[in-house]
Amino acid sequence: MKTNMLPGYTDAMERFRIENLSGDLIPGRVVAAHRERYVVHTADGELDAEITGNMRFAARSAENFPAVGDWVALMVYEGGLGIIHAIFPRSSLLKRRAAGQASGIQVIAANIDYALLLQAVDRDFSPNRLERYLTLCRTAGIEPVIVLTKTDLVTQEEAELLKQRTEQRIPGIPLILLSNQTREGYAALQEYLRPGTTCCMLGSSGAGKSTLVNTLLGKDLMRTDAIGKAAGRGKHVTTHRELIALEKGAFLIDNPGMREVGIAEDGTGIESVFGNIASLSRKCRFKDCTHTSETGCAVTEALERGDLDRDSYDNYLKLEKEKEHFESSAEERKRKERIFGKILKDYQKKNLKNKNNP
Repeated sequence: MKTNMLPGYTDAMERFRIENLSGDLIPGRVVAAHRERYVVHTADGELDAEITGNMRFAARSAENFPAVGDWVALMVYEGGLGIIHAIFPRSSLLKRRAAGQASGIQVIAANIDYALLLQAVDRDFSPNRLERYLTLCRTAGIEPVIVLTKTDLVTQEEAELLKQRTEQRIPGIPLILLSNQTREGYAALQEYLRPGTTCCMLGSSGAGKSTLVNTLLGKDLMRTDAIGKAAGRGKHVTTHRELIALEKGAFLIDNPGMREVGIAEDGTGIESVFGNIASLSRKCRFKDCTHTSETGCAVTEALERGDLDRDSYDNYLKLEKEKEHFESSAEERKRKERIFGKILKDYQKKNLKNKNNP
């Protein structure tokens, strides 16, 4: 098998395939997903693929379907159509609350090493949104890198000031100032684009994701549009997720700009991003302190002393509220599914009994 033609395919993956899957199945990586149709890169090139009926029937959530970046095992039939039978174990899975849904999950991508969090310095700069992206990354176990783009559109002093503001609000995260015009920051970015690594770009429309892809590739693969002067907002140029192979062996996943970055997680990501608040909360008088109005709350006391950033605190409360709402909505959905399952099971038993006793 020509697995050496699959950059990023490891010996551990091959052992998993041999020990757990049919020998007729070949490995491949999902480079694009369109509903339940996939483009998969194999040692023999790219092909269109679908999942088996069993995978579709057994899927309980979006996480059970292949995602961009997934390694899959598939059978290739005459005519070049692939049928995906299994998904290899994932090293990471980036997901968010589905837009417009109380408890649904949207999978963004899988098997990511670094997440490039892009924000343009000339518009829509938001530390709150960066903290949201960081929460998603920390939950998934992905290393984040903040990239402030379009630095050529502001003065050097303005760019440095935004950098300082970001580092003060969100310490300990690598930060790169980037310009597609002057190439500032590209040398630093290459540190995260080593052969075999996979980076995922996250950012609003107009943050410069597609332009960055084109610059790294040295050609206009992704369409770019100018920012509307009247609204000052970017257009959704990228319409789907795509895994792109770079010349030196790294992979880059481009994503459509996200208007909503909904939180859907177990709380570990929030605690990691807001580590100062998590540390203070251990000193609160009450274990179930909400850090809003309780007596003996170490968090609000730090806020009153000026030891805690007010904007970061407000964002923390907002994300916690979203998490609690998602969890309660998800639990209600599961409760309804259990009720429906019991009704269906009782109906099937009754129907079988009637057939056996005509």
